[in-house]
Amino acid sequence: MIASLAMYDAGPAMAANDRLWALVRDRLRGQGIAAPDALTRGEAAYWPAWEAPDLLLSQTCGYPFRARLHGRVAYVGTPDYGVEGCPPGHYRSVFVVRADDPRHGVADFDGAPFAYNEALSQSGWAAPQSHAAKLELHLPPVVKTGGHRLSALAVAEGRADIAALDAVTWALLQGEDPVTDRLRVVGTTDPTPGLPFIAAKDAPVDLIHAALSDAIAALTPRDRATLRLKGIVRIAEAAYLAVPNPPSPDQIAPEN
Repeated sequence: MIASLAMYDAGPAMAANDRLWALVRDRLRGQGIAAPDALTRGEAAYWPAWEAPDLLLSQTCGYPFRARLHGRVAYVGTPDYGVEGCPPGHYRSVFVVRADDPRHGVADFDGAPFAYNEALSQSGWAAPQSHAAKLELHLPPVVKTGGHRLSALAVAEGRADIAALDAVTWALLQGEDPVTDRLRVVGTTDPTPGLPFIAAKDAPVDLIHAALSDAIAALTPRDRATLRLKGIVRIAEAAYLAVPNPPSPDQIAPEN
């Protein structure tokens, strides 16, 4: 069996995720469900885990879920991170720019070079591009970074003028990564359903959901604060499928 919790798993969150998984694992084993001793990490924690027939628990992004995984995996639930201005289980992206950039709002960055983590990211690509289209703005992609923190760094270093990070990542970086001192937020996207927990298609999702809910409640206040976890909710899968898909980066022409 495979378990991974890689979406927010850096710095102090790693040890907190280990303790969360230990609580989930022991509750599942108490129900007679085989569960791995430890979390899978590294590249194997993403697509190889999400597509594995023996996946017990993982967390993916909303865009991969609706674009490639829906119907092939079981939806378990959605963590609630208590993101300000969002319903439970929802989140949004923050647009970040250099702290000394004289422009003020997102509308001032029409045509500005945009850094993104990857093309199947809801918060780093889909949400900001859909937001820009709604405002009739153009955010041409100039650099693919491979991660939210790396997108922030690309802006801080001047390789791009603007990027979008999910609000949970941005909050986790505060006080932990000096790159945030070189950036400021100029806007946010609309809320969308958060990063779903998933399992293999035939997994016992009700038992997994209950184990997760109980484990989150059993975490120490410090670990819950570290992970920013408030609980777990269920969101209609149709709400994920209704989120619009923007053009891919190679379909958006750079500014002339």
